[in-house]
Amino acid sequence: MIPEFGYFSLTLAMVLSVLLCIFPLWGAHTGNLRLMRAAPSLAVGQFVFVLVSFAALIYASLTDDFTVAYVAYHSSSTLPWYYKITSTWGGHEGAILLWLVMQAGWTAVVALRSNSLPWILRARVLGVLGFLGVGFMLYTLWMSNPFELLLPYFPVEGRDLNPLLQDPGMIIHPPLLYMGYVGLSVSFAFAIAALLTGKLDNTWAKWSRPWTMTAWGFLTLGITIGSWWAYSELGWGGWWFWDPVENASLMPWLVATALLHSLSVTEKRGVFKSWTVLLAIAAFSLSLLGTFIVRSGIIVSVHAFATDPDRGLFILAFLAIVVGGALTLYAFRVSQVHSEGRYKLVSREVALWLNNIFLVVATFIVLLGTLLPMVHKEMGLGSISIGEPFFNKMFAIILVPFAILMGIGPLLRWKQNKWSFLQNKLLIAALMSLVITAAWLYSSYAVVAPLTLLATTLAIWIVITTGVDLYVKATVQTNFSQGLKRLGLSYWAMVLGHVGIAFVIAGVTLTSAYSVERDVSMKPGEIVQLNQYQYRFEGVYTIRGANYSGYAGEVSVLKNDKLVTVLHAEKRHYDIGMQFMTEAAIDAGFTRDLYLALGEQLNNSGWSLRIYHKPFVRWMWIGGVLISLAGFMILGDKRYRTSKKSTDKSQEKLV
Repeated sequence: MIPEFGYFSLTLAMVLSVLLCIFPLWGAHTGNLRLMRAAPSLAVGQFVFVLVSFAALIYASLTDDFTVAYVAYHSSSTLPWYYKITSTWGGHEGAILLWLVMQAGWTAVVALRSNSLPWILRARVLGVLGFLGVGFMLYTLWMSNPFELLLPYFPVEGRDLNPLLQDPGMIIHPPLLYMGYVGLSVSFAFAIAALLTGKLDNTWAKWSRPWTMTAWGFLTLGITIGSWWAYSELGWGGWWFWDPVENASLMPWLVATALLHSLSVTEKRGVFKSWTVLLAIAAFSLSLLGTFIVRSGIIVSVHAFATDPDRGLFILAFLAIVVGGALTLYAFRVSQVHSEGRYKLVSREVALWLNNIFLVVATFIVLLGTLLPMVHKEMGLGSISIGEPFFNKMFAIILVPFAILMGIGPLLRWKQNKWSFLQNKLLIAALMSLVITAAWLYSSYAVVAPLTLLATTLAIWIVITTGVDLYVKATVQTNFSQGLKRLGLSYWAMVLGHVGIAFVIAGVTLTSAYSVERDVSMKPGEIVQLNQYQYRFEGVYTIRGANYSGYAGEVSVLKNDKLVTVLHAEKRHYDIGMQFMTEAAIDAGFTRDLYLALGEQLNNSGWSLRIYHKPFVRWMWIGGVLISLAGFMILGDKRYRTSKKSTDKSQEKLV
């Protein structure tokens, strides 16, 4: 009964979504205020019914209702309750339903928090979001029904959740990632609504910016946790290996980062209007492209869902309609867009525009490296591989000018700057960056590669120039302490985001350059040395979990004959799926991680182990968290917290 109720609720949500697509858009076109005013209620109603449908699927999983095909294929009675909830988005159909929850949730929040918008723009934004909801609900009901039943014959036990997904990271990673993916649809909707209205002024950028920031913050946090999951769960010590599915989340993030900076320029200076709209279209289009890559079956990945080509064709067709329609509308309207502000070569506008270009070029590199092998194979030309060396080399080239501009940009003024005002500050910052980096690295490591020195210097450069800008801004009219209090949350978000980027650059550089690994065969009592640590193998003992059994290897880690930690690395055998999984043991630290993975038992009664020493690896995730917090900090800015209702008298006369 509950599954049928969930399907019925989703069908009602589909009806409301169709009405949300039609009523407000037609009302805005004809000037009918009553139709436009129906949009918020339709948006909230749609969200309620989608949420009820999702709750029904969760209930079916928690109660082990194996008459539901999705529950039978992705859960089991022995699965812990929190992983039963996770299983509701651990497969294709449930993940799409989670997407719908996010889509409907964003639409409802926009409806409730956009009282200050003119009704015509508000109606068009919600109408576009309704159209996107129709597409995904149609896809769910028609091709990815999570409530399909196995009656009259159903199994007495489920197939269990993929062991790779039975990890705390996967409880929160997909929801956060989808919040970011779907949140970019709000930026897209604002851009399309502005094009339909024909008023691409500074105001729409101001309205769109906090929504974009929020979506970007969730997407950043989702990517960060996904990287941490790969590091902790896959057992090979890696944190990113340019998998097509990883690339699918990186591409919209890169474009969304460019969009945020472009929105800032459009809002404050009235320039880059057409470019900003194009970035908003591109960001969400790449989110849809990522959905196609993950769910079309054209790739094989630990992250990928679905192997049904018909589903891929539906998403591809929907992608073509959304992107094609948006670009067609853009082509018709772009000639009417005119920039208002003027600026010189040495100005903040130019610095932000150049950084936009570097981000778009980086996106194109990832897009090319991701799609070319797929296209090559589908055309019958054989398999080619574009892997880590290509991406690392290309991103290293882009990083240098990008990081330099990131340090210079905040120090520049709008419109124009005299180079003489900057050169002394930049020269001192550059010298300090080089001296600090050289002193740090050469005192810590015997060998320092030129590229390692360069990349770490760039990270320090970003921090120092951000500090210089903070000092200049705080002391421009008053003393330092009083000046700090006058700086707005938008500025502090910029500071936090830039420092986060510096942490990521330094973490990636240092862990890539100085990580050490060693494969060893050990018997109980034996000791091996790796860097300044001694690893003593204490032995293996059996373990038993809710739905698995296996072994755990105990290793004591010593430094200068003093115990540092005891690591317990596991080798699990899952009962139902009959799959083996490695659970690494990690001793985390601010400046290093000690990482241990248990291998197989050897014929000589010993065990194979893999030991890693990974310096500064945690800085990447610290940086990711700081960057995401920068996105959320914008929400506290007074400029974006108005809820005053629109007082446009001309609209009140509409009937």
